Amino acid sequence: MILPLAHVGKVRELFDAGDGLLLMVASDRISAYDVVFDEPIPQKGRVLTAMTAFWCEEVGDLAPGTVLSADPDEIRARVPRAGGLSGRGWDGIDGRALLVRRAEMLSIECIVRGYLAGQAYQEYAARGTVHGTAMPTGLRLADRLPEPMFTPSTKAEEGHDVNIGFDDAAAIVGEKAVAEARDISLALYERAAARMAAAGFVLADTKFELGYVDGVLSLCDEVVTPDSSRIWPADQVVPGTTPPAFDKQPLRDWAVSSGWDKRPPAPTLPPEIVRVTSERYVAAYERVTGRSLDDWYGSEK
Repeated sequence: MILPLAHVGKVRELFDAGDGLLLMVASDRISAYDVVFDEPIPQKGRVLTAMTAFWCEEVGDLAPGTVLSADPDEIRARVPRAGGLSGRGWDGIDGRALLVRRAEMLSIECIVRGYLAGQAYQEYAARGTVHGTAMPTGLRLADRLPEPMFTPSTKAEEGHDVNIGFDDAAAIVGEKAVAEARDISLALYERAAARMAAAGFVLADTKFELGYVDGVLSLCDEVVTPDSSRIWPADQVVPGTTPPAFDKQPLRDWAVSSGWDKRPPAPTLPPEIVRVTSERYVAAYERVTGRSLDDWYGSEK
């Protein structure tokens, strides 16, 4: 008997491990504009898992994490049925799985932006605001914001998330909860951005997932990965242009340039795009952590 499936996401599955625990397994699937591509990105699941484990160690003093273990042997010892798992886009759990505590999730996305990019730039170019907040005139794409901004969004079950302001978020989860989420998210971003800077990167923005464990707001899901962040090489950021990225932005750019209308089905990814995307994910992990992915669980070397 295998573990019951609790949730299927675009790039990972959650399994009910019992006793208030979940097994979170990351695949090599990749999505853009909420559409999953057929072609897997080699090593992506291991990168997402390894980076999340790393960041939970780095920021544990700022917010308790839900991760209990990434060690496949420990996971199998605590959850014997995990050994028989298989899924779409991954085989086995080594290096891809995290045993985590179940949380009562906040029903908002906790995004922090340090630079003007993506939807925030589009809104600013059209209205001079970011998530409804008036901004200084004359800002360019990839400009650093006057200070990091907490810019929440809805968490859509279907379709796209919607950018909202603080008051809108308070109406969803309560003012006390969103204020605490803002303070935690800003502290997490500042810690992560400093570590990124030391590795020669700019953390343009990132998304956190927070939820309550035993009444304490805790850090959940993936943390500061190339899937949840915009990561730019610091020496190649030129305001007014789109910086090269160590995340999935190059794949998004290719998909749009192919003429795709951002609706299913996704176009077929060329082998070169698959290769380059995989290399960027691995490079982001190794440069930020100072560790080799070959030393992470599930290595074939």
